[in-house]
Amino acid sequence: MNLSADFKKMIELILKERPEIGAENIRELIDEKKRKIGAGYLTDQGALFLVGADLGVSFENVPKMQAGLKDLYIGAKQITVSARILNIYPVHTFLKKSTNEEVKSRTLTVYDKEATVRVKLWDNLVNLPDEIGLQPGDLIKISNAYIRSGLDGKPIVTLSSEGTIEPMPEHEDAIPSIESITIPVDNVDQIRDSVVISGKVNSVPRISEFNNSRGEVTKSLQMQISNTDNTRSMRVIIWNIDEEKIPKIFSIGMSVRLLGVKVKQGNPQYGSGDLEIHGDEGTVLEISDSQSEIEPMVLRMISIGKKTGRGNLHCLAVDSTGRFLSMIVDHTLVSNDLKANAMIECMPSRILATSIIISKNDSYIRTIGDDPSFPTFSKYETKIKDIQISENPYVVEAIVLQAPNQMEVNTKTRGTVSVTDTLLGDDTGEIRLVGWRENSESVNELSVGDRIRVAGVTANTGMEGKIELTLRAYSSIYKIS
Repeated sequence: MNLSADFKKMIELILKERPEIGAENIRELIDEKKRKIGAGYLTDQGALFLVGADLGVSFENVPKMQAGLKDLYIGAKQITVSARILNIYPVHTFLKKSTNEEVKSRTLTVYDKEATVRVKLWDNLVNLPDEIGLQPGDLIKISNAYIRSGLDGKPIVTLSSEGTIEPMPEHEDAIPSIESITIPVDNVDQIRDSVVISGKVNSVPRISEFNNSRGEVTKSLQMQISNTDNTRSMRVIIWNIDEEKIPKIFSIGMSVRLLGVKVKQGNPQYGSGDLEIHGDEGTVLEISDSQSEIEPMVLRMISIGKKTGRGNLHCLAVDSTGRFLSMIVDHTLVSNDLKANAMIECMPSRILATSIIISKNDSYIRTIGDDPSFPTFSKYETKIKDIQISENPYVVEAIVLQAPNQMEVNTKTRGTVSVTDTLLGDDTGEIRLVGWRENSESVNELSVGDRIRVAGVTANTGMEGKIELTLRAYSSIYKIS
C-alpha cells in the first residue's frame, strides 16, 4: 500500500490514541468501511477518515499537506491543491428555505494529471474568477478548502470566506494543457465526464427554447460535429446555454472545441443511439475560424409563417444567389407590408449557417424597392410532377381535391399530436399535403375546390412510400381567388 504523508500521520494518530486497535487491524477496518459504503465511493484515505470518526479520533491536528485531486476524501479540511481550470460556471443565486436569505454560489471544474473535480465557491468568493481574470486553461492554487460530498457521492472542493484561489506560473512538470487533453471526434468511444472534444460543425446549428426543471424558459444549442472527412459524426446538445456565448456567425465547416462536456449514450428515439455530447451553462464553445462582423442583408421573402408562442415569426427568404434562408423574427419588428415576394433589408442578430435570427434589441427589418437581379417568387413555383425529395423548399400552386382528414397520432417523444392531410392536384398530377402540430389547423381550414398556393413546403417520403409535401414552421398557405 503506497501511503501518502497525510495517510501515514492519520494512522499514527489512531495508534497513539487507540493503541489497543493495533496496526494489523487498521487495514481490515478500512476494507470493511469501503464495503459498507459501496465500491468506488471512497479511497483508503477517505475510509480511514470515517474509521477515525467511529473510534472517536479527531484528525484536526494532523498537519495538512498539499494533495493531488485523486487523494481528496469527503470530510477533509484545510486542503491545498494545484489544478488547471477546465471551465467556469456563471454565478447561481437562490434563497435559503430556512431564512429566506439570498445566497450565491459558483462552480469551477478543475483537473490535474490524474483526476477532475468540481470546486464550489461561496460568499464573497463567487466573483473572484472575474476579479482576477481567470480563464479556462489557467493554473491555480486552491488553499484552505474543505471537501464535501456531491449529490453523486463524489468529493467537491468547497471554499467559503476563509479559502483562497491564486494563479500559478507555468512550470516544466505542470498539469497537462487543455490542448493536450483534447479528444478529436474520431477518438470518442466511451461514456465520460468533464472532457474536451474537437470537431467540425457539419449541420445547421439550432437554438431551441425549452422549460427547465424549475419551469423557467431557457435555451439549448443543438448541432452535429464530425471529423475532417465526415466519416464520424456526433450529436451535440448544450443545455441552458447563454446565447451571448454563441458566435454571431456560426456556419457549417467551422472548427469547434467544446470544453467541459459529457459523453453520454444517445437515446434511439432521438437518433441512431450512438454516443452523444452533452454540455451545460458552464461549457465553453471555442471557434478557431476567424469571424467577420455581421452586415446588413438584402433578401426576397418567399413565405411568412405563423407567430409562435414565444413571440416570434418564422419566415423563409432567398438571397441574390437563390440560397434559401430560414428566419426567426421578433414579431414586433414586422410591418404589414412584409409579404411574400417583397424585398427586405435586415440586420441579423445571429447567422447560424442557413438560419437567421432577428431579435428586438439589436436587429432591424424593413421592406425596400424591388431588385430585378434577385430571383422572383415565381421561379420557385414547381409543378407536382417535377417535385422530388430535396432539402430545398417548394412553392406549389394547386387545387384541393379531398376534404382534410384530421387525426391524433402517438409520437415517440411528445405523446399525442394532431396531424391533418389532404390531396392536392394540378394539371400534371396529385400529391398529399400534410400538416403536423401547429400546421394541422392550417390544412384543416381548406375546402374541396380551393385554389391555393403553398409556399415553403418540403418534399419527403410518406408512410405509403410516396412523395408528399410537409408544412414547416416557415410555410404558408395562400388562397387564390
